[in-house]
Amino acid sequence: MALSRHPMAASLRASDTGKVVSARDAVRLIKDGDTVATGGFVGIGFAENIAIALEQRFLEGEADDPQGLGQPRNLTLVYAAGQGDGKERGLNHLGHDGLVARVIGGHWGLVPKLQQLAVANRIEAYNLPQGVITHLFRDIAAGKPGTITSVGLGTFVDPRFGGGKLNEKTTAELVRIMEIDGEEYLFYKAFPIHVGIIRGTTADPDGNITMEKEALTLEAQAIAMAARNSGGIVIAQVERIAERGTLNPRQVKIPGILVDCVVVAEKPEYHMQTFAEPYSAAFAGEIKVPLSAIAAMPMSERKIIARRAALELRANAVVNLGIGMPEGVANVAAEEQVIDLLTLTAEPGVIGGVPAGGLSFGAATNAQAIIDQPSQFDFYDGGGLDIAFLGLAQADKEGNLNVSKFGPRLAGAGGFINISQKAKKVVFVGTFTAGNLEVAIEAGQLQILEDGKSMKFVDEVEHRTFSGSQAAKWGKSVLYITERCVFQLTAEGLELTEIAPGIDLQKDILDKMAFKPLMPSTPKLMDARIFADVPMNIRPDMLERPLAERLSYDAAQNLFFVDFAGLTVRSEADITRILEAVESRLAPIGHKVNAIVNYDRFSILPELVDDYIGVVKGIMDRHYHDVTRYTASTFLRVKLGEALEKRQIVPRIYESAGEAREGLAGTP
Repeated sequence: MALSRHPMAASLRASDTGKVVSARDAVRLIKDGDTVATGGFVGIGFAENIAIALEQRFLEGEADDPQGLGQPRNLTLVYAAGQGDGKERGLNHLGHDGLVARVIGGHWGLVPKLQQLAVANRIEAYNLPQGVITHLFRDIAAGKPGTITSVGLGTFVDPRFGGGKLNEKTTAELVRIMEIDGEEYLFYKAFPIHVGIIRGTTADPDGNITMEKEALTLEAQAIAMAARNSGGIVIAQVERIAERGTLNPRQVKIPGILVDCVVVAEKPEYHMQTFAEPYSAAFAGEIKVPLSAIAAMPMSERKIIARRAALELRANAVVNLGIGMPEGVANVAAEEQVIDLLTLTAEPGVIGGVPAGGLSFGAATNAQAIIDQPSQFDFYDGGGLDIAFLGLAQADKEGNLNVSKFGPRLAGAGGFINISQKAKKVVFVGTFTAGNLEVAIEAGQLQILEDGKSMKFVDEVEHRTFSGSQAAKWGKSVLYITERCVFQLTAEGLELTEIAPGIDLQKDILDKMAFKPLMPSTPKLMDARIFADVPMNIRPDMLERPLAERLSYDAAQNLFFVDFAGLTVRSEADITRILEAVESRLAPIGHKVNAIVNYDRFSILPELVDDYIGVVKGIMDRHYHDVTRYTASTFLRVKLGEALEKRQIVPRIYESAGEAREGLAGTP
């Protein structure tokens, strides 16, 4: 990697006014053919003033040149997250024919002007995973040959499925497969960064930069180091200038040794905190604000999907919510009063709090911490996410998903590939069909009034953003939740596991798919609570201990202990889960055991008692030599005793654990 300094960098060293220059002068340092890296997330941390100045320089050059050639020309643009508003701002300023020759981006949905150049085959265009690009900046800074990771295997960035190339003009390979100790990885090749464009809040004349009013810190430091160590230059946009030597060194995020010139934003609108908010003290972490009550979602297909997805939440889970349909999960969690049991995160670096949406997406109110984006992806890639809820745009029989490319429309993957491949559990959420879907609920039954016009479950996805086979190989738990049914990923493909009450399997599901899903058994009904227009009361479920943790076996004493303290049985599904958990624990033992069951604070709906005792009797017949039970509740001892006697079972229910153990050793 070249280490010589950029040809214009030295001139700034001799300046008597420090490193503070105008935006117009700063962009004149950018030369034809330079590789330019920009920081930002939607509008957060994006140097809008510098982008505008670069665009103006190019357009003025076009107007003045006899051949209409603007300068600088043929830039390579590299960025991690989408930086734009879907219209004019952000990287849309650079969407001019001739200004850029190659774009390596993590997300394309917010930059339609760059999209147009890519679709028209006017530029080389790549889409690489957002997290990989943030790590690539860091690896370039460290002088490494590239980034090695399993992120992207089996997807469209895998060289076997396109290598991230988006059009015919794009031919160079940036990604290749490597094998290490018999395992496949992807190697993303490093390249020099000639110009780094970043943003902060305050700078001193030496170029030291703090970020106290920014909503995120992003990958600014990594970009600055990558450019500096590539022999390039760093241009930083800030809001204000402080006296030399007055900045608290603990608050300096970008040391002055990395910065070549500082641009003070010329207008407030060029330095908005997000593209929707001039400034929010809550986004900056300056204050904590009372959270207004989140209105309950009206009953609709979106709420049905969000409710079913929310049933996958567990207490103390670290969660990522994608934008769009997944945002409904947060609404349901608030309605069910379980937000406090979760830690919500967002990929640009937010941990805790309530993520913002729209053009403020990426920021959060009342965050617990804000870390650099490359570090957040370290956490994600290492398996730190317990569960992720992501959008479902198009799926196929192998469980592959497409959210990145639809005909001429380039959305890009963003952080989707990192998150979907590395979260411990992934839940894809979306309607079963697309376009004008209308549903209704009558007496707990889902009715399809008008189905969507477009099929979403296709034979083969157009663009592979998520690889079902790769996820199955890794043993990942993956669900696909729609308003009318639920699928799970298996090694053989998609399996239909649940169906909504009122839905006709053939007419409403199978006839609306391009393939027949696996159905080794009859799909069970989705939880009835989902379709009732009252809270589902999932908080007690989330706070309950997993059944597997309630069962233990002491081989030396041949004693099986069942701790049902505080357990609540509310449905037939709960009884089935108890049966499955006990069977899976006892079947491998291979012989009968003695058992003690703790029923302290145990509760069960009266109409389920007979079914439950029937399951208990079957377990006793198959697995128990002897069994005793105990609870401090006199009422429960009477009720359980009566139910057991109805099945000709001697109750043997004691008041304490000690009595139960003595009863097991003696006689009733």
